[in-house]
Amino acid sequence: MNHWLVKSEPAAYSWAAFVKDGGTAWTGVRNFTARLNLRAMKRGDRVCFYHSVTGKEVVGLARVMREAYPDATAEEGDWPCVDLAPLKALVKPVSLEAIKADPTLAGIPLVRQSRLSVSPLTREQFARVLALGGTRL
Repeated sequence: MNHWLVKSEPAAYSWAAFVKDGGTAWTGVRNFTARLNLRAMKRGDRVCFYHSVTGKEVVGLARVMREAYPDATAEEGDWPCVDLAPLKALVKPVSLEAIKADPTLAGIPLVRQSRLSVSPLTREQFARVLALGGTRL
């Protein structure tokens, strides 16, 4: 199983909307590195849901329900999307400041490549986010 982090601006698509919808196609990704990450996602992989711009914190956990397929929102090019479903909210959101201050997380792509909307996490990094969020799967 792999682990990932996806970012969304709460004003565009919040954790609450994601939970209310019961899942979504993760569309609109137009970055080549993020595209590779979407293609690497496998059914059952765990995903941290991060609110960007406003809040700047990991707020919930999701699961990949459907592996990469063509993104219907792409007007041109070869862009994939995946289907995600919510698992649970974190007991305590994990802020960007806490991530940057933690030795296990300080080097994750969220910190190094802040504009990357889909990025991998190691098993250790994913477990650390859960621990900081006071959450168990």
